[in-house]
Amino acid sequence: MRKRAAKKRPLLPDPRFNDQLVTRFVNNLMWDGKKSVAFKVFYDAIDIVEEKKQDDEKSALEVWKDALSNVMPHVEVRSRRVGGATFQIPMQIRPDRKISTAMKWLILFARKRNEKSMSQKLAAEILAAAKEEGAAVKKRVDTHKMAEANKAFSHFRF
Repeated sequence: MRKRAAKKRPLLPDPRFNDQLVTRFVNNLMWDGKKSVAFKVFYDAIDIVEEKKQDDEKSALEVWKDALSNVMPHVEVRSRRVGGATFQIPMQIRPDRKISTAMKWLILFARKRNEKSMSQKLAAEILAAAKEEGAAVKKRVDTHKMAEANKAFSHFRF
């Protein structure tokens, strides 16, 4: 690279839970720069999770963090051209990329659900992911299966 890497900007923690991870999630959830709407959607989803969860000793925020860790991929496949052929090469994922990928998948598959409002969709996807089911967890499993299937090409790693 010619230029140096951009430095990470510090994120302000969210007002309700005082957690930077929540702010990062809300930034991914936000559309058209409407952060207050994104915060309302997230907080409403957390309230719905609080009502519907079965585990009494865990808070709704802990359920959300469990869901996030269940969606987090550990390996992914990257395309690499070697002598005219393109190989899918399994690679380890950086910790910050793991988190951002998990957030993006959770939001993407929540948006595809059939509930009425976005907060209900998000809450349903969080509860499903916390129980290790749902579309976002299936995506992680599929990604791991793809990496396992292409393990033979891991010597092409760069």
